[in-house]
Amino acid sequence: MAGRIPRDFIDDLISRADIVDIVDARVKLKKAGKNHQACCPFHNEKSPSFSVSQEKQFYYCFGCGAKGNVVSFLMEFDRLEFPEAIEELASIYGLEVPREKGNFTQTTPEQKSQREQDYALMESVTRFFQHQLKHHAQSASVVDYLKSRGLTGDIVKAWDIGFAPPEWDAVLKTFGADEHKQSRLLELKLINENDNKKRFDFFRNRVMFPIRDKRGRVVGFGGRVMQDDGPKYLNSPETPIFHKGYELFGLYQARQANRKLEQVLVVEGYMDVVALSQFGIDYAVAALGTATTPEHVQMLFKSTPQVICCYDGDKAGRTAAWRALENALPYLKDGCIMKFMFLPDGEDPDTMVRQIGKEKFEALYQDAQPLSKFFFETLLSQHDVSSIEGKAALRSQAKPLIEKISGENQKELLLNELAKICGDAQAINDGPTSSGMQQRKPFEQDFKKPKLQATPVRALLKILINHPSFASQYQEVKIQSIKHLNIKGISVLVEVHEYCQQNPDSNAARVLEAFRSHPHVKHIEAVAVSDIFEDVDLVREYFDSFKSLISAHINARLEALKAKSRFSALSPTEEQELSLLLQKQMKAKHQS
Repeated sequence: MAGRIPRDFIDDLISRADIVDIVDARVKLKKAGKNHQACCPFHNEKSPSFSVSQEKQFYYCFGCGAKGNVVSFLMEFDRLEFPEAIEELASIYGLEVPREKGNFTQTTPEQKSQREQDYALMESVTRFFQHQLKHHAQSASVVDYLKSRGLTGDIVKAWDIGFAPPEWDAVLKTFGADEHKQSRLLELKLINENDNKKRFDFFRNRVMFPIRDKRGRVVGFGGRVMQDDGPKYLNSPETPIFHKGYELFGLYQARQANRKLEQVLVVEGYMDVVALSQFGIDYAVAALGTATTPEHVQMLFKSTPQVICCYDGDKAGRTAAWRALENALPYLKDGCIMKFMFLPDGEDPDTMVRQIGKEKFEALYQDAQPLSKFFFETLLSQHDVSSIEGKAALRSQAKPLIEKISGENQKELLLNELAKICGDAQAINDGPTSSGMQQRKPFEQDFKKPKLQATPVRALLKILINHPSFASQYQEVKIQSIKHLNIKGISVLVEVHEYCQQNPDSNAARVLEAFRSHPHVKHIEAVAVSDIFEDVDLVREYFDSFKSLISAHINARLEALKAKSRFSALSPTEEQELSLLLQKQMKAKHQS
């Protein structure tokens, strides 16, 4: 695992980037005054409310409230984690991402270069398989097979489906011209080597499905036989760039097809995913020859609030579903929904969607079992709760599983249901208690620009975020001198001011990036895009807001000392403080 990315590099990268160029490459922008605008890519709308500021290097949607800098946009639009977004942005500007040394193994430039070459090689092999599908001597029979499975030429092209020739050395001869190149083919498991050191292609005489990671890079392959000759599916073994427990076939394509994934359908085979997409169900994914892992579940719930697992209705299918359920429990947050859909014997999504069509197939989701129902139905089939012993056994198996759930509402409701089934006297109401969190409705937001009351703290905060140079340029405004004041938000203001003093050449994008992990980042972002003190003399407002805080402090302290003097004598120190405060108050009145 690589070390942390240095903060200096992130700041420099954000300063180098132009958010307008990055956004415009993905969402066509139009100039609107000093900003650029478009229809928001994060929610459906007819009139553009998505605004990008080149000056502030910041975007904001007046419709759904989406906001952030260039890194935030790449994370949301390209569905990337933070390190991946930094890698993507760096690659656009031809930069290598450095890593801090520590308790991690640092990737060397040579290793980085080799990794990029490996991705390029996998892409080249994908094109080779596609070429063989059109031009190999046996291509006609392969095309006939794909047609017999109901796949159109367009869908085959969309999924980059190809053909691995039956020859033993087609890939080896094409890409293994020397020892170094053959070593890369071996490393990526594109060829094998037997005990006699003879090398040969790993995939032969199979329909080939390239497997892409979250960034769209080919990391492995799935090969399907056309006759009953060998295992039905053969997947790439583990390699330095491919870990099947961490990848899902079709997830990249689903993210590309749906800017907001309302749901994801988990099926068992590549052909199921491809066939469903041909019928307009472009949100299906498949595990790669393994059970649905905890990493799969985590990836899915980062992409969508609802996951529907589709399995065969036989014993093997239900066993696989239970394994998926167990792996999902730690990632079940409130607002996340998991369902289980079981097909009739002998049917799979591929055959079903061809028989009944998209609308009727999607109607089957209504009958899918919620996780809670499948959970208790499965346990009740194993335990006889008509006896005390059976109830005890059920509780001992169910409770530890329920305790794994991260969502407080879901956990509480399932524990309530368990209590009812076991006949516990302490079974409580059907909904969350007053101490429980209210269940969040997926993607329900306040579709309005933040309306914040104009206070001196918020005014100073907004000015500093958008004009960090003020902190060092106007040193008369000594924010550190008022950090002890008991005023809401003062600690955040002090932190932002300190950052701006140390980084006077920053812009709004860099300031917000620096506070991405701050506990009050939502408030900081809201202030940054609010309409507090817009179109005013910012320098004057900066000084006036600071003076207001000083005056508020003086007045509050004066009132406290006067109140105390009415009931008891002030100490000499307090008498001196009162006198000084009265002088400051009079001076302030004369200056105003």
